[in-house]
Parts: sequence; C-alpha cells; structure tokens
Amino acid sequence: MYQLNTLSLRDEQAVAWDNFVTASDEATFFHLSGWQQIIADAGHRCYYLYASENNQIVGVLPLARVKSMLFGDALVSTPFCVYGGAVGEPAVKRFLEQEAVKLATSLQVKHIELRYKTAQDNDFTTRSQHAYFACELAETAEQILANVKKKQRAVIRHALNEPLHYTLDTNPNDFYQTYSESVRNLGTPVFSKAFFQKIMQVFPEQTEILTVRKDQQAVSSVLSFYYKGEVLPYYGGGISEAKSLKSNDYMYYQLMCHARLDKNCQRYDFGRSKLESGAYQYKKHWGMEAAELHYQYKLITAQQLPNLSPNNPKYQLFIRLWQKLPLSVSQWIGPALSRYLG
Repeated sequence: MYQLNTLSLRDEQAVAWDNFVTASDEATFFHLSGWQQIIADAGHRCYYLYASENNQIVGVLPLARVKSMLFGDALVSTPFCVYGGAVGEPAVKRFLEQEAVKLATSLQVKHIELRYKTAQDNDFTTRSQHAYFACELAETAEQILANVKKKQRAVIRHALNEPLHYTLDTNPNDFYQTYSESVRNLGTPVFSKAFFQKIMQVFPEQTEILTVRKDQQAVSSVLSFYYKGEVLPYYGGGISEAKSLKSNDYMYYQLMCHARLDKNCQRYDFGRSKLESGAYQYKKHWGMEAAELHYQYKLITAQQLPNLSPNNPKYQLFIRLWQKLPLSVSQWIGPALSRYLG
C-alpha cells in the first residue's frame, strides 16, 4: 500500500519530488515543485500530494484550491499551467486521484480539475476543449523555416525584411509593457509584474525573455520555459503595430532558431489553444498537428461542469469593456482578477 504525503513549501523532499518529475517521461515543467511557491505567492492554498513506497517517491499530484465569488471554487492541477494531473504508474495515479477526491470532499469545493495531456483510464469526466501544438526542431534555421507551411513561411520572410531585431532580456519591464497591452487588447486581465518576476526567480535556469524591437521600441515579447530539451513560449504578445510588422511571426521563428542552435533544444511546444479559435488556426499554419488535451473533472458539490470559457455570453460584456480600459488602469486592476483565472 502506498503512503500518502503532502509536500510543504521549501520541504526537504522537494529535491526528491523534482528528481522524480525529471525522470518521468510524462511529467512536465508544470509538475516541478517550484510552482507551489508561485501559486502560493499568488494567494492560493496548495496541496502537493505524493505517494511513497519504501521511502521512495512513486507518484506526485500537485493541487491548489482556486476560490472566488466570480469563478467558483475548485481544486486544480495545476493553476496557471496548461498541463497537470497525477504522475506515476497507473495504480499510483488512481491512488492519488482518489486521495484528491477525499481532499476535495473535505474542503467542499465545487469540483476537481486535472489537466492531463493524455487520456486516462479512470472514473473522472473528460472534456477536451483545447489542443496543444508541438514539433521537432530541425537542425538549421533554413530547415526550421522550410518546415513551416508555405503561407506562414511567406509571412516570416516578410518579417525578416522588416527593420526588426531581438534581444534576450533578464529585466521583465519591456516584456511586461508589451504583454500587458496584448492581453488588454484581447479583453483579458493581466498578471502583476511581480508574478512574472517570481517565476523567473524560482526558475532562473529555465526561463528567458526574448523581445523583438523596431529601433529601440519593444513591439513583441515572449517569456519562455526550457525543460527536458524543449522550449515552451508561454506568455507572449505584441503591441498594436505588431500585426503590420509581423513581429510576432518574427519572434516565434527566431525563438525556434535560438532554442535549437543556441540552447540545443530538440522540441518546440507552441502551447494550448481553444479548439477552432483564432490562435488554434494560427498555430496550424505553422505546420504543427493539433493534439487534444484531456482535462478531467470530478463534481463534488456542483451539479454541472463549469463554463469559464471567454465565449460564455456572460463574460462578453466584461471582455468588451476591458478592451477599452487605458493600459495603466488594466495593469492596476488586472492582477486582482487574473489570479483567479488559473
């Protein structure tokens, strides 16, 4: 029988947890123990469960409670992250899932959400509303470009002829201004600058900012994660002029080349997008196949699954109003809301 344990902040077992995650083929960057610091710092209570056998970790399940008047009350694996769920042999995963149900019941949350990448054989309800896009990175910049679909390749060539250049930054100021404007224009509350600083503080070796500039002005910027030979452009966007400059296209292409040639990454994870959304179609144009994500739910006190999609009519007025906010106002109010949009 497995022994259930809970990893506390700055626990000595964090090293063993991360060693287990690193050794597991199915575990992702978002399973690393450092996310507990980031999530807790954002104000959420964490329950990082792990199973042990003969004093060895054999499975992990990072969980956090996200509770608000506007978006409900859930136990999620993992907030702010596109991947999550239990990791281990099937029997260990089922053990950890049932322990999560016991925890959720004791907390009386509305539901559990486990963000699995792949289908699971359990009694949870699966809902696939998103897909992720990924590809292997070719060995040269020319081959990377050749692997992009013809239409998108032409866009990148156009961008390469613009007066653009990129820098690799450790200071998040330009990134924050660029990203803030991008998400404001989408009608989404932005995280605080401190949130991004915390991520870079916790994962100094696995994070990097690439910023595209025209002259000295930042026009596009992306904060990426590096893990297990893979690069994940995670938080990225551009200002209004980015569309005409094609600077986002330039940015992602340069990131692919930089990751392969300078960081020796073999794989590129273009991240999650809602099925058939604009972002979904954009990523398909890069020549990557969509792989549906198998998020799983267990109702605890709720009678039905939540609908937190931006396509939900009850959020449409909020989105339209948010898009009209001055950037400074959105940066001031946004962090109070975004922490619940995990």
